[in-house]
Formats: sequence, C-alpha cells, structure tokens
Amino acid sequence: MKRRLKSAARWLDARLQVGDAIVGVAEHRVPRSSASWWYVFGSATLVVFILQVVTGICLATVYTPAADRAWDSLIYLNYQQPLGWYLRALHGWGSNFMVALMLIHIIQVFLFGAYKYPRELTWVAGCVLLLCTLGMAFTGQVLRFDQNAYWGLGIGASIAGRTPIIGFKIVDLILGGPIIAGETLSRFFALHVFLIPAVLIGFVALHLLLVVRLGINEWPMPGRIVRRDAYIREYEALVRADGEPFMPYAAQKDLVFAGLIIFGMLVVAAVAGPIGPNGQPDPTIIQTVPRPDFFFLWLFSLFALLPPWTETFLMLTGPVIAIAILFALPFISGTGEKSWRHRPISVVTVILIATTIGSLTWLGTFSPWSPHMDAWSAAPTPIEYVKGRTPLELQGALLVQSKQCRNCHSLGGAGGMRGPALDDTATRLTRNQIVRQIIQGGGNMPAYGKNLSPAEVNALVAFLATMHPPGEPPARDSTRPAAPASSY
Repeated sequence: MKRRLKSAARWLDARLQVGDAIVGVAEHRVPRSSASWWYVFGSATLVVFILQVVTGICLATVYTPAADRAWDSLIYLNYQQPLGWYLRALHGWGSNFMVALMLIHIIQVFLFGAYKYPRELTWVAGCVLLLCTLGMAFTGQVLRFDQNAYWGLGIGASIAGRTPIIGFKIVDLILGGPIIAGETLSRFFALHVFLIPAVLIGFVALHLLLVVRLGINEWPMPGRIVRRDAYIREYEALVRADGEPFMPYAAQKDLVFAGLIIFGMLVVAAVAGPIGPNGQPDPTIIQTVPRPDFFFLWLFSLFALLPPWTETFLMLTGPVIAIAILFALPFISGTGEKSWRHRPISVVTVILIATTIGSLTWLGTFSPWSPHMDAWSAAPTPIEYVKGRTPLELQGALLVQSKQCRNCHSLGGAGGMRGPALDDTATRLTRNQIVRQIIQGGGNMPAYGKNLSPAEVNALVAFLATMHPPGEPPARDSTRPAAPASSY
C-alpha cells in the first residue's frame, strides 16, 4: 500500500509539478526564536477558517436564502436535521473564535514589530483579512434573519444612509432597494458564501506567499534596529546561523495549538449550542432588544451612549480614520526598534484600545437600546396631550403612535431617547419647520416624505403644533406679526 501511494504521488507530481514547491515551503528555514507559542495565532486562525468553509458548505445544502424561508430552514436545522444544531453551533462559534484569534494575531504582530520593513505588504494583506473576517461575521449574523438580524441590518443601513450625497445609493446597494426585503437576503447570502470568501482565500494565499518569501519575523530583541539597507542581509545571516526547517520543528507548536483550538470549539459548540435564531423577522413586531454578536457589541454600546449630535460625524469619520491609520502604519513606522520593551507608546496604545473596547463591550451587554422598539404599544399617549384636541389633532396623535414616532421620540417621559422629546416641539419649531423636518428629515431623523400622505403630514403637524407647555406660546416666524398666545 505504501509503495502504491508513493507511485500515485509520483504520477501526480509528474503532471502537476507541485512537489518541489511543497517541499520548499515545508523545509524553508525560519529563525529558531520564531518557534514560540507567541507565533501560533496566525496558523490557528487559518485552521479555523478552513473549518468555517467546511461547515459553511454543509449548512448551505440546507439553508434557504429567501426572506420567507430562511428562518424556517434554521429551525429545521436546529430541531429536525440530525446533528444540524451542532453543525450550526460549530459554524457560529467558529466565527467568534476566528475573530478573536485574528485580533490577538494582529496585536502580536503589532507589538513584535512584524509589520516593519520588508513586511509592509504582509501587514496590509493581514488588515484586508481582518476586515473580511469582520465582514463575514456581520453577513453571517444577517443570514440568521431573526429579529436581531433584522434590526441590526436596519442600524447598519441607517448608518450607511448618513453618507453625504450618495447615502441613499449605498442603502439601495446594500438592501437591494429602499427597505429590507427578499432581495436583501439574497445579496447578503452572495456576499457571505461567494464574494467575501473568495477575497479571503485570495489574500490568505498572498499572505502565506509573503510569509514564505520574506520569512517569519524573528524574535524582537531589544536594541536590534531595522534598517532598510541592512535588515535583509542581517535576517539571512541569522537564518543561516540559527535557523531550522519549518517542518517539523517550528510547526510543532502550531499543530498543538490548532488542535487545542479545535477541541475548544467542539466543546463550546456542544455546551452552548447554536446561536439563534430568535424571533421571526417581522417589522410589525417591535418588542425587541437586539444585541449584535460580541465583536460588534462595543460599537452598539458606543452608539447607544454617544450624544445624538455626535453620531453622524463619528459614525462616518471614525471607521475611515481608524482603517486608514491601520493600513498606513508600516509606511509611517517601517524602520527602527521592534521590541515592545523599547516601544512604550505602542504598548500603551494597545492597552488603551483593549481597555476601551473591553469596557464598551461590557457596557454593551446592558446599554439602553435606543430607539425603544416597544414604545408605541407599551406606552400610551398621556391623556393631557389629547384632552380637548380637535379631530384633526387627535388623528395626528394616533399617527404618532401608529407610525412609531415614539421609537425615537419620548412623550410624557416615555419613549425613545435618540431624538428630542415631542413635549415641547412647538416651542422649538414653527409649523412650516415641522412640515419640513417630517418630509425632508435632518440631523439624525430620516425623511418621511415618501412614507406619509399629505393628509397624514397635515394631521401630524396639527398635533405637534399643540406641543408646548401651558402658558408658553409656540414658536413663530419672526418676519410675521405676533399672534395672540394659544390657550392650549
């Protein structure tokens, strides 16, 4: 049997000509100091990605990417398909493991100065892989298509919609239209199953090629300075004097750690079970308190706790600046000291970022969900706001409830916290300004001109124009003569 296998291998190699390349990769020499437990996170991430591909293919044979069938197919996997629940658990928790390992790996590379010359493109490829991993995590959460996924996607679309000039185009591109519908799920299925994995596989290949060509970063010794004119020569001399083949010496710890990670995933999947799905994605059922998976929980917390007036600026500029700094790092600081012991600013930066994200993640487990998605049904309109109103104004009060205005706006102290309270609307805005705000939107408020009929706008304005404290006149156009104060 052994002889037959060798014969088959020689037959294949004679036609594929890959044997020399495989042997070259397995036997390429690496610094002995790189055979450390600190260098195992990258290979473990790759192993988890391979497991994600395998489990994802299995799930795709059952999952139905249709708005009216996706949730049912997940319920079928959870309760009817033999071991379907375990397959979903492996895939779901594998996503969490992969994000965590990727983050640890990129922190280790940063602290060890492995992004410096000549490994700038290796770092850039790693950053692309990090973004793709987060993209896979987000699209995977959307494919659960439960209440959390529905409202989480709504939040993501609303953030994208704030982009100046092209915001509505981005929303249409993401959702396949102005609302979350059947085409939305098809697009996210294509992203999750085809596009992002293809980019991941391509950049994984590029990343591994760069690692093999440029070598694994040596242990960062204090005082060993990276110079563009001498580093490659010094690295090659180090490998010749104190190097060893990657297989089996340097790969031993990689294999052990990858085995431990796989065992941990198997145990967690068996104990914790699959993630969701929760309630069916029904926009008319808004009694929900959605929470994203842990890797986006800190963002949820940040947006929930930010003052509303800072939201748009930070949402649109913060990620762009952070990603730009991440990609520019090796070109800004491509030479000099590698050791974290002589780079205190780098250590402090990692500690501050980790502490901030960790604290926000913890706060995200109980941060207030705003808007309050049960405000319109659970909190009735206070009687003092409808007593003595005209039929048109009463119709406006009903619209405030039925159109879910109180998801974002409070009335009588109950309701959403994202927008300003409605109790004193008439003291801040004139009737014409209220009309313009409803139809055109502004600030954090979207435009509702296409969602409301002229009669509904008229009723809403009539009701909101009564929203001022007793004895305090409503706002007026200063270019017109003052009118007697209202008796409301």
